[in-house]
Amino acid sequence: MRILVTGGAGFIGSEYVRMLLQAPGSTGPTDPHLEPSAVTVLDKLTYSGNLQNLAPVRDDPRLRLVRGDICDQALVDEVVAGHDVIVHFAAESHVDRSISGAAPFVTTNVLGTQTLLDAALRHGTHRFVHVSTDEVYGSIDEGSWTETWPLAPNSPYSASKAGSDLLALAYHRTHGMDVVVTRCSNNYGPYQFPEKVIPLFVTNLLDGGTVPLYGDGGNIRDWLHVHDHCRGIAMVQEKGRAGEVYHIGGGTELSNKELTAWLLQACDAGWDRVVPVTDRKGHDRRYSLDISKIRLELGYAPSIDLERGLTQTVQWYRDHRAWWEPLKAGIEPAVAG
Repeated sequence: MRILVTGGAGFIGSEYVRMLLQAPGSTGPTDPHLEPSAVTVLDKLTYSGNLQNLAPVRDDPRLRLVRGDICDQALVDEVVAGHDVIVHFAAESHVDRSISGAAPFVTTNVLGTQTLLDAALRHGTHRFVHVSTDEVYGSIDEGSWTETWPLAPNSPYSASKAGSDLLALAYHRTHGMDVVVTRCSNNYGPYQFPEKVIPLFVTNLLDGGTVPLYGDGGNIRDWLHVHDHCRGIAMVQEKGRAGEVYHIGGGTELSNKELTAWLLQACDAGWDRVVPVTDRKGHDRRYSLDISKIRLELGYAPSIDLERGLTQTVQWYRDHRAWWEPLKAGIEPAVAG
């Protein structure tokens, strides 16, 4: 099986590549084993793509790296040819950046996905796995979203992802393509670019700095370890039904204030290090995914509980300053979301 992973040098995509190639420590006894004969990573290597994320598998002879843009039709057509499966992670994904400038999000997330779908259609790709987010649903006060819930995105980022989801599913319905869509809750874990809340807070605190907290800190998110997310994607890649959407969640909801308290404790810091900031425009209050479908159909359940996962994640950032310090030097301040 030849697998093309777009955005495979990013946070989640690189975890998927490391899992596929069975890097040390990347698989567990319940993980799918897809045993690819070849894995191609297509990544533009923008600010959040980092070849160091693939260091544990860079010497695997099955791995091929291609630097390029998913909007480049000629390049995409060349790269897609000969692959059995496309797992599509490549996306602009930071909400704050989408609020300050939406154009790159529409271009990459919508037009880039359309370019990939067209190439997959031309070359008869056997399966197209489109990786998306719970943010396409907007906000939910109580209960949890099922896969049939209407989409109601509230940020330019989530709107662009909703558009790409609909395109992917339309190619299944119109052309009969074997397309599956996954939607996940908030990810955390090693190799996450330090503009996102957990690595931002941890690295700031480890450096003796302050952390910014939006509004009253009451916004609630479900937290999912990146490895469990990739396990779920692999299950969908292997056995998911064509034309279906599958939710992948972590099963533990925290308010941003609760998360901040946990990270302060883990980093031996106090509330004097927290700086309240004006809430984000259109800030969704709560996300919650119902994961019954993937559990019942494919046997998925999160394997890394939040306390263990966060403890391991904080330790990883303690141990990998050489990875994140150069990245922080070039990023703009961000806040908890």
